Amino acid sequence: MTRPGAEQAQEAGTGAILEPGATCWRLARADRMAVIIDAAAYFAHLKAAILKARHAILLIGWDFDTRVALDREDPDPHAPNRLGSLLNHVVRRHPQLRVYVLRWDLAFLKMPLRGTTPLFLLEWLTSRRLHFHLDAHHPPDACHHQKIAVIDDAIAFCGGIDVTVDRWDTPAHPDRDPRRVRPDGSQHGPWHDVTAAVDGAAAQALGALARARWQTANGWRPDAPRPVGDYWPEGLEPGFRAVDVAIARTEPAYGGQPEVREIEALYLAAFAAARRTIYLESQYFSAHRLSEALAERLTEPDGPEVVVVNPRQAEGWLEEEIMGSARAHLLRKLRRADTHNRLRFYTPVTEGGADIYVHARVLVIDDALIRIGSSNVNNRSMGVDTECDLAVEVRPGDADAPALRAAILRVRDSLLAEHLGITRDELREILQAEDGSLVRALDRLRGRSGKTLVPFEPPALSGMERELARTYILDPQRPESMSATFIQALRVVVPAHAAALAAVAVAVGVGAVIAGRRRDGA
Repeated sequence: MTRPGAEQAQEAGTGAILEPGATCWRLARADRMAVIIDAAAYFAHLKAAILKARHAILLIGWDFDTRVALDREDPDPHAPNRLGSLLNHVVRRHPQLRVYVLRWDLAFLKMPLRGTTPLFLLEWLTSRRLHFHLDAHHPPDACHHQKIAVIDDAIAFCGGIDVTVDRWDTPAHPDRDPRRVRPDGSQHGPWHDVTAAVDGAAAQALGALARARWQTANGWRPDAPRPVGDYWPEGLEPGFRAVDVAIARTEPAYGGQPEVREIEALYLAAFAAARRTIYLESQYFSAHRLSEALAERLTEPDGPEVVVVNPRQAEGWLEEEIMGSARAHLLRKLRRADTHNRLRFYTPVTEGGADIYVHARVLVIDDALIRIGSSNVNNRSMGVDTECDLAVEVRPGDADAPALRAAILRVRDSLLAEHLGITRDELREILQAEDGSLVRALDRLRGRSGKTLVPFEPPALSGMERELARTYILDPQRPESMSATFIQALRVVVPAHAAALAAVAVAVGVGAVIAGRRRDGA
């Protein structure tokens, strides 16, 4: 069936997808919101905002590395460029300023004694106005995964980018870039990521969320800063103005706190509301409930097109065994459901054909909704790890709906143009020629040489990998389900795969023991 060429030809919106208490925590107004693609821009804008801080800086994340150089294109010669030195610098200059850094406790286990990071952290602890804490308030098999930075409640950043090593890159993603370097001088590969910046009441709401998380981890809450002026970084172009921003969370039930699954509810409601296209970027693709919802839409005769951008492989052996096996399993199911040829699954490559690692977490539904955050398309992000996402929706009756629809499509098309190595205008020309069909446009464009999107073909799975994918061990839907699925997997595949499963068991056991000892004060 041929559809209208312009996505703006839809009706007045998808309806109320964003509902506080259901698919989000709250809606808060942002005078300005910007989607920041890749860490080169984010690190520079974060540095600019930190230099303006007068009262409170909150950095809430999975990982931080104080040695990371922030602005590598036009650094301010009058201020330190490495994160740790910069924070010490602003604290010394402004006596009223307090800095709070919260990092997942087991990030140290995942990357033990990486470089000299612990020494830098010890240096931070000498200041009574610079507070660093490891977040251990989570079930043993969970992690703290939010990525939030709030400066004086005047501007906040929230998305998928950790301020740590291996993240810095530009949208060009060249095969070699001398600036894409670790603190020890070694090079790292291309890395694609996305975050968002907001001001106004949305920034204040993220500040309240960050202070609540600090209290959960520490037992005391930082004071809210006094009202301040305009902290918006120069050169950061707002793609959205005067817009209601939804904040959605995942929090596991733990320590008397109830389970929160707003992000999962948001994904499912958004998938159900899609009329034309579902565009998804994620580090993983292993969330069973989300995959089932997509499969159901693909079976519909007039359902939406589905385009997924993933990295070719997960980082590390264990991640690839768990997440990669689940992805292969779910993708085969999706392809069986795709009887109308509306599914495309891609990985991006550089000009020279090298893989670009996708760490972004983005969802765009038609021209009606955009979601950016920390949550992956995996089971853990739906109910085990702490997550925080932002979303904007064209709501029924919005007076500025045309401008908002155009802004949403600009983000989606900018991402695709980056992956394809073309301009956004070139992409829009092809879309118009294909009556607005995203999959047909991509079928035409992806065959070009150089920087492009490559169709992903899942590898053949071993018997153990099929069982890992089926039982989603280490990627549970709830913390309490992990032990049950692990035991189930052991019973089925131990006889044939004892050595490999023993390695998995050791990894699980060590992580759980260390987490328990940290909580017990060991």
